[in-house]
Amino acid sequence: MYPGRFEYHAPATLDEALAALDRYGDDAKVLAGGQSLIPLMKLRFASPRALVDVNRVPGLDGFAEEGGELRLGALVRHKDCERSSMLGGRWGVLGDAAPQISDPLVRNLGTVAGSLAHADPQGDWGSALMAAGARVVARGSGGTREIALDDLFEGPFTTTLEPTEVITEVRVPDPGPKAGGTYLKLERKVGDFATVAVAVHVSFSDGAVGRAGIALTGVGPRNLRARAAEEALSGKTLDDEAIGEAGRLAAEAAEPRDDVRGSADYKRNVVRVFVERGLRKAREV
Repeated sequence: MYPGRFEYHAPATLDEALAALDRYGDDAKVLAGGQSLIPLMKLRFASPRALVDVNRVPGLDGFAEEGGELRLGALVRHKDCERSSMLGGRWGVLGDAAPQISDPLVRNLGTVAGSLAHADPQGDWGSALMAAGARVVARGSGGTREIALDDLFEGPFTTTLEPTEVITEVRVPDPGPKAGGTYLKLERKVGDFATVAVAVHVSFSDGAVGRAGIALTGVGPRNLRARAAEEALSGKTLDDEAIGEAGRLAAEAAEPRDDVRGSADYKRNVVRVFVERGLRKAREV
């Protein structure tokens, strides 16, 4: 199928982009990588009146560590993360997630910020960044605000972004000098959506868990945080008993459904196993 008719805007500045979004409101969509939006338009699941292409807007492609904080601009592609030497060690959960995003064609064009704005409950970046405690910077004509990922995702393909706002940056806080984690994904074939995936990110202080982030992909109406599991680990030594309890609590936090990929019980068990594996890897730092 072909998409419906639309107006195309290629602003040269962020202010021009925001002005276009103000003009069209709900009838406009921001175009960055387009790897989710364009297929939806071709199937006519989305028929925006206008596309606002931000690829020519300067200053949105920053990718740097500043003051220990990781900052990813709105035009940072999946491939940039996959190839970056920064996304390892204490940000290992992000480094492990990057090469598992879809396939190379999508990773070449798709953006991290665009994935978050799309809010697919099977989106890998949503869980990886949620576990790392990330937040997004959203800018509209009324100003700029920061939104924690917990508060960004509302439900399937739904966020708290206003129609006239655009994500300009993703910020990941400093996890401290000793931190580790990983992203584990069960998929039917390479490049597929996750049947189940788990993001684990742990910061250590004096040999104990300072902060634990555990987020789940594909087992609920949005990317889910396993809060009870995180809280159970706080201040604990990451021994086998603590790891087993966290895995059990994370499985309870999952909200899977029976489908052709597996039963709900099977998916909960995968969550448990992945959380335990992820925590064991995290304690190796």
